[in-house]
Amino acid sequence: MLTINDTTLRDGEQAPFVAFNTSEKLKIASYLDRAGADELEVGIPAMGAKEQSDIREIVDLGLNARVMSWNRATLKDLESSLKCEVEAVNLSIPTSQTLIDVKFNGDKKRILTNLRDTIEVAKKENLFVSIGAEDSSRADLNFLKEILELGADLGADRFRFCDTVGILTPLKAYKIVSFLVSLNLLDIEMHTHNDFGMASANAIAGVEAGAFSVNTTVIGLGERAGNASFEQILMSFIHQFDENRSFDSKTIKDLVKLVAKSAHITVPSNAPIIGNRIFAHESGIHVDGVLKNNIAYEPFNPKEVGAKRSFPIGKHSGSSSILFHLNRLGVETTKELVQNLIPKIRDIVTSRKRVLRGYELKELFLKEA
Repeated sequence: MLTINDTTLRDGEQAPFVAFNTSEKLKIASYLDRAGADELEVGIPAMGAKEQSDIREIVDLGLNARVMSWNRATLKDLESSLKCEVEAVNLSIPTSQTLIDVKFNGDKKRILTNLRDTIEVAKKENLFVSIGAEDSSRADLNFLKEILELGADLGADRFRFCDTVGILTPLKAYKIVSFLVSLNLLDIEMHTHNDFGMASANAIAGVEAGAFSVNTTVIGLGERAGNASFEQILMSFIHQFDENRSFDSKTIKDLVKLVAKSAHITVPSNAPIIGNRIFAHESGIHVDGVLKNNIAYEPFNPKEVGAKRSFPIGKHSGSSSILFHLNRLGVETTKELVQNLIPKIRDIVTSRKRVLRGYELKELFLKEA
């Protein structure tokens, strides 16, 4: 099974203008657990006592998902995590020359020494250890190999490949991750950002190259343009990778609403998986196909994510759609009679920029019949 490590409560909350209170964090963690997240990265203990208290409350929920904290690869950060009694830690280091210069004045040796020290202590505490290679999409591959070798020697469990500024394309992601996987040193996790709208695609490309885990956030919440979307990756694993993941469909809907409300963000109506219009079919050809067989124009059943199918009466509606609505309203007619209504419907909708309601269609039909 592939792993979803959701970081809504860490990287998601780092989105500008976002701050979750304790109650929201506990609800989000619970919903994510019920929705099928395998691991939850729930915060940064080094931020202080309040953050540590919140993390401990999440740990105390007794979730099925493994609970992880995020840390810089320093003993001080790790000590803060140990206070929270988490099961897993991500130990982050800069790996691109740009960030090594900015954060460590170019001193790679000090980075590796810090990483060695923190991994050794973390493993003595029986923690699951992920090495977070910040900005690894811009890093020298030989340096990444050196980090992987060090991690493997010390018993680290995973290597987080981070496209920190979202510069990759799926093909580039596939090539780099294929190389890292071929080293056969540590399991690879994808951490991708959405600056060019490719976070989920790059994450999936990494999985196709052999990565075992993906970082996600609900509705793609995160810094700048955000991260790979939890709901997109979840449904991709189920339908594109044939994974058996069961969950209450209402949970996804409730989770999205909760995160959007807590972050003061409006979910676009055409958002993949959870947009409120993505199962609305207006095109005449599409409606005709879906009425005969819903898989004609739908990749999965809307019930899986707590959504409903609809057939708005609009400019592109055809006779099948009009007949469907009139029949539901108790009006028996023929395809030939309905054809005369279509130009009038198009004129009305185009003029007022709004689809017809059912009762309006019925009134129009009775008037024109």
